[in-house]
Amino acid sequence: MQRRTRLLLPLLLSYLASPTGALGQAPDEAMTLARRVLSTTPLIDGHNDLPWAIRESATAPRDVEAYDLRGQVSGMTDLERLRRGMVGGQFWSIYIPGEIAESGYARVQLEQIDIARRLIRRYPEALQWALTADGMRRAFAAGRVGSVLGLEGGHAIENSLGALRVYYELGARYMTLTHNVTLDWADAAADEGRHGGLTRFGEEVVHEMNRLGMLVDLSHVSPATMHDALDVSETPVIFSHSSARALLDHVRNVPDDVLRRLPENGGVVMVTFVPSFISPRVRQHDLARDAAEDRVRSRYPNDPAARDRQMAVWDAEHPTPRAELREVADHIEHIREVAGIDHVGIGSDFDGISETIKGLEDVSTFPSLFAELARRGWSEGDLRKLAGENILRVMSRAEVVASRLRRERPPSVRTIQELDGSPSPD
Repeated sequence: MQRRTRLLLPLLLSYLASPTGALGQAPDEAMTLARRVLSTTPLIDGHNDLPWAIRESATAPRDVEAYDLRGQVSGMTDLERLRRGMVGGQFWSIYIPGEIAESGYARVQLEQIDIARRLIRRYPEALQWALTADGMRRAFAAGRVGSVLGLEGGHAIENSLGALRVYYELGARYMTLTHNVTLDWADAAADEGRHGGLTRFGEEVVHEMNRLGMLVDLSHVSPATMHDALDVSETPVIFSHSSARALLDHVRNVPDDVLRRLPENGGVVMVTFVPSFISPRVRQHDLARDAAEDRVRSRYPNDPAARDRQMAVWDAEHPTPRAELREVADHIEHIREVAGIDHVGIGSDFDGISETIKGLEDVSTFPSLFAELARRGWSEGDLRKLAGENILRVMSRAEVVASRLRRERPPSVRTIQELDGSPSPD
């Protein structure tokens, strides 16, 4: 018996240490491939709203030190989960609502930039400032998350190209042309269109972004604005957090006629994890709830307590369905089929969503999505493009074009009054 134990023990230890694991489980080759890809190619997420989550923290609003990413936080992002999620690069959204004009867009925008910059400085062991494609690669090689800012909503520039340039200098490397509110120079997807896309000043904004090397982000804009931007942009565009409208007809998703233009432009759609943009079941539930809320509001126009009670009953009778990881993979595959493998990426919107997708609950879960695609037959090369190679190519191209344009033309001093005739200056 003793001799037999001595013979079996090395075999047992070897088995437990092998990729097959214990208890006879088959190796998860798809997850192995996903982890190999993400350990050697930076996964660059196009949109994370952590700076806004810090601003809105219930316990210590705006306090970067109190929102301790070295511990366990209530949100979707912390250092340990970033590590487990194998995140290699992050556009941190410096979002401000488009509905707060009376608060002063510039003041709130600068506060959000301050929060984001302090966030990056606070964790030098994990986050590294990375304003260029090469900077992203260097951060990844150093084992840190390359960090850059994404300005969500052109309302923040208050019709000023000078303000646009200052935001670029402070670290914004993309600007979403609109958020949910139509601007004086661009139509938003979730608001009434007034311009048929971009105005002449809107086109000038795009040209100045091209000259700076700031990526033109078309998430949140109307289809007409998407097409106008594609017509005038001299560099590849991005959609920092959008999905495919052919699979779910939501105004925030990208129509196929726009997807078909991406190969010529070189741009990338970074597929988002917003459940109502991904799952038809969730979307139908949301629409039904909106209709129920309208009915209750009309029945109890002056009794908010009664409205709350009625909606609580409705919610109990109609639980929200969960979107599933496979549905995100469906959107990614649709964009690959229509636009091509060179034009798709990842833009989670973590910490900017109240509901999550089953299997994609926080930043630790990215490898599961890549494993799902591997099970569907995606090659290692295609997974690398999705993870980060596509957006790195876009960033590099924008930098090359900006270097040329800065030699060819000075900063624009055109105004909205000069180009569009309105609005009147304050």
